[in-house]
Amino acid sequence: MAKIKVDLGKCAYEIVVGRNIFSRFCAYLKKLNIGTDAFIITNTFLKKKYGFKLAHTLSGSGFNYHFKLVADSEKSKSIQTATDVIKDLAKFDRKKKVFIIAFGGGVVGDLAGFVASVYKRGINYVQIPTTLLAQVDSSIGGKTALDLDLGKNLVGAFYQPRLVFSEIDFLKSLDSTQIRCGMAEVIKYALIKDREFFNFLEKKYRQVLRRDPATLKKIIDCCSRIKAGIVCRDEKETLGLRTVLNLGHTIGHAIEVSGGYKRYNHGQAVSLGLIAAAELSNRLGLIDVGLVCRIRSLLRLYGLPVKIKGVSLAKIIQAHYHDKKFLGKENKFILIGGIGKPVIVKNIKLALIKEAISGLI
Repeated sequence: MAKIKVDLGKCAYEIVVGRNIFSRFCAYLKKLNIGTDAFIITNTFLKKKYGFKLAHTLSGSGFNYHFKLVADSEKSKSIQTATDVIKDLAKFDRKKKVFIIAFGGGVVGDLAGFVASVYKRGINYVQIPTTLLAQVDSSIGGKTALDLDLGKNLVGAFYQPRLVFSEIDFLKSLDSTQIRCGMAEVIKYALIKDREFFNFLEKKYRQVLRRDPATLKKIIDCCSRIKAGIVCRDEKETLGLRTVLNLGHTIGHAIEVSGGYKRYNHGQAVSLGLIAAAELSNRLGLIDVGLVCRIRSLLRLYGLPVKIKGVSLAKIIQAHYHDKKFLGKENKFILIGGIGKPVIVKNIKLALIKEAISGLI
């Protein structure tokens, strides 16, 4: 079992990563002393598969609980769903010491974190991420979010969990598409921070795709440490350090929005966004075409898309204007000057952006 501290002073918390560790979850809860009544936000599939196990663990340790089910879809990250969840939370929270458990993937984590941040001006919550993408990325760092029709994650707050508990065995429930999509975020981490990790991903793709526990633990541990290190130095993205975590996300989010959150899921869109960022980096003379090909080849090894289908260039361009990193008319992209060398570039000409995206369509 690995323990990684996200050192944020009074808001510090641990990321716990391991296999067959779920029996220890309530021991961590008791140490936190955050309440006695768990409001569990999850989806129907996870409740059916693991609900009894979670409920039994909680009740056996003296916790009360209530399950709130939301759809397993990006559409759950909406103001309407958040309002529904908050109303049920308020009904449950009568003469109780309530806290929230986010039990699911990135959608559940983002929604639960947002609800925790606004209910009674903030209550405690913990993350139990159940997807690879959530365990390596979205459960860590305190970014909570809802989507609008105009763009992804436009409503939200920085609000840190009290604990992130990553049980590797939960990944057994995932289909191959979810494992592959989680790897898009993993590859992002290698690109912004670690050449040796990138080499490891090139060599170990077979082990990843067959879900070798030791390989997955190394990946989750490595990504968690990279993100924790960055978040500790720039929690609210005010210094520009945390911004590098958005590599591939400016165009990736635009592709998600343009496809109505149906054509591409988040991991697939990030894969396409990483290629677009690599193409832009090459066109600006930051990297050579050989590295672009190497990135594309690695994404292909994991079965991730490297060509855009069914989404128009015009829609992608329109959606990318709503990226949160833009300031007025000034755009800002995270690109790379090599593996482990992220670069922030502002005011890239629109013609160059279109050219990079057009090459993928």
